[in-house]
Amino acid sequence: MVPDAGGGGLHETGAPEAASSSFGYPSTRTVDAKDVLHGVQVPDPYRWLEDVKSAEVQAWMQVQDKFARSWLDRLPERDAIAARLRELYYVESMGTPHRYGKRYFYSRREAKREKSAVFWRQGASGAEQVLLDPNTWSDDGTVSLGAWSVSWDGARIAYAVKANNSDEAVLHVMDVATGKKSDTDVIPGAKYAHPSWTPKGDGFYYVWLPPADAAVPVPERPGFAELRFHKLGEDPAKDEVVYPATKDPRKFLGGQVSRDGRWLLASVYHGWSRADVYFQDLSRPAPRTWTPLITGRDAMYEVAVHKGKFYILTNEEAPNGRIFAVDPASPQRDKWKEIVAEQADSALQSHAIVGGRLALEYLKDVTTRLEVRDLNGKLERQVALPGVGTASNIEGDPELDEAYYWFTSFTQPTEIHKTSVKSGKDELWYRLKVPVDASKYVVEQQFAASKDGTKVPMFIVRAKDMARDGKAPALLFGYGGFQVSLTPGFSTNIFPWLERGGVYIYANLRGGSEYGEKWHRAGMKHVKQNTFDDFIAVAEYLVRERYTSTDRLVIRGGSNGGLLMGAAMTQRPDLFRVVLCGVPLLDMIRYHLYGSGKTWIEEYGSADDAEDFKTLYAYSPYHHVKPGTRYPSLLMLSADNDDRVDPMHARKFAALMQASSQGGPVLLRIEQHAGHGGADLIKASVEKGADEYAFALSQISREPRP
Repeated sequence: MVPDAGGGGLHETGAPEAASSSFGYPSTRTVDAKDVLHGVQVPDPYRWLEDVKSAEVQAWMQVQDKFARSWLDRLPERDAIAARLRELYYVESMGTPHRYGKRYFYSRREAKREKSAVFWRQGASGAEQVLLDPNTWSDDGTVSLGAWSVSWDGARIAYAVKANNSDEAVLHVMDVATGKKSDTDVIPGAKYAHPSWTPKGDGFYYVWLPPADAAVPVPERPGFAELRFHKLGEDPAKDEVVYPATKDPRKFLGGQVSRDGRWLLASVYHGWSRADVYFQDLSRPAPRTWTPLITGRDAMYEVAVHKGKFYILTNEEAPNGRIFAVDPASPQRDKWKEIVAEQADSALQSHAIVGGRLALEYLKDVTTRLEVRDLNGKLERQVALPGVGTASNIEGDPELDEAYYWFTSFTQPTEIHKTSVKSGKDELWYRLKVPVDASKYVVEQQFAASKDGTKVPMFIVRAKDMARDGKAPALLFGYGGFQVSLTPGFSTNIFPWLERGGVYIYANLRGGSEYGEKWHRAGMKHVKQNTFDDFIAVAEYLVRERYTSTDRLVIRGGSNGGLLMGAAMTQRPDLFRVVLCGVPLLDMIRYHLYGSGKTWIEEYGSADDAEDFKTLYAYSPYHHVKPGTRYPSLLMLSADNDDRVDPMHARKFAALMQASSQGGPVLLRIEQHAGHGGADLIKASVEKGADEYAFALSQISREPRP
């Protein structure tokens, strides 16, 4: 291999050097597999573990999971942690209500149930009635509820059903009053559906995805998504295609019809950074053509339609976001009218038309500010929130004054508030009740200087009386990608850790949108290393300021955050004691060949491109494991039915780490009947959380490293 290409650790034969281990791992064979990419030889000794259909791979997975269970089940604090998590998790929880016609719809999970159900009331004070209860859909809990959408009159609901808790879904339609499910309106390929109802409720627009077969390989499927219209009662196989497939798996389709039914919009998203938007006037006779609203610009555009106008949130030449009003009769870009200018100190996250007004959600230093403006953009008021934390934007009907929003913070359980859009009158509608005394804890926001000097914010949750002596166990969580902002939120999951004297930290890394699109772009593609540098800087700050020590520092992340975990532990193995790595990307050379990988090329780049390859190979965790290194203890958390991030990443990395590390144990935990988001069961969340915390605590109690 080429030593200066960033490969590290693997011989040209493709086999890792042997590392002595007393853990008795199951044996894993290696193969002499390699690729030559852009003149660089790239070994891949565990490529055979990519083939999940192989009987050998299935057997290997069973042995690895059994080995992990033999460790986890005997950990000393596991049962006590699981018992505490059951107390914390089995509580009633509610979702924000939505009014459609004279009916109210909301999700609620009863305290002893495993899943949330959808309920409805006739009027605000009507009797509660269950509408969709996924707790009853399968004996083993493997069938879950996905997205759901109610018609404007509240008469029908379209909802996605997911087998094995995967992303794949089938769309169904139910009559609300009778609870009768349609036998005709059953639509497979609803992974990205998001139905948008007509005003009459006689049909909806949705994104359809073809089934995976030999003609459409799984990695290419997103490029074959189509925007379709389904007329209730008709055969879905004959649904009209209103916007064709792009044939490019790097692009996503979205579509919506306006409340009055006149305007149909189609959006083509180029990853998480750019969008093209087209529209049709449905009042005109067919055949209709698509009119470009905005195309070919390096920016995102989100459109809300109200009474014949388009209200567009964009970061075009305004990374913190601004809003334009557009007359569809004159859609040319130079005719757009800016009604809300960019704010230098706050990043605009979302906009909505509620009660005839413009509702805006901002982030300032990673905490929420909500504004209500008139439709010309004039500020009417700022919503008085219950504290400093995170709030949803105001949610409600475009025409009605009644609206709702939720608020949460690390030490404030989630509240749902009912509000008047016009007057600002506010009342508490619901508050989460949990068996926790949050008054014992305090939240700090601190900033670390990253490698290039950038200030990186973090939230630190700790006991008020905690001594800063470096002895506290610390759990550092990060993500850093895809415009995701990690904002303060109440999570019962963190309290078993805090109650054992721990510190919990959220790191706000570049790649998210905490500070707008500049923050996002500073942590993607060729500058993705900034994300890892930010995380390392936060960890170093925690050690330097004696919140913890390297022998007490645990890091946790999943999905894109799993990539972060892999990069952090391979780049700075000395800095962390334990890594909790969930459903990760770790082989960045081949990630785009599996699962939904090609949809992320705009975010990461592709090894097919020479310049992208240099960046990816320079940090790809799988290619930077160096045999004989004392790596942190690793608990790899995978799912058997993850159809978003292929579990091949977890398998290959765990196998390589078991063969290479001279540090703590490497365990591969495989959750059954689980997708990318887990098994969608409270009991499964309890078991997972108990495994994570018990493993982490068992490892930080070991002797300090030399």
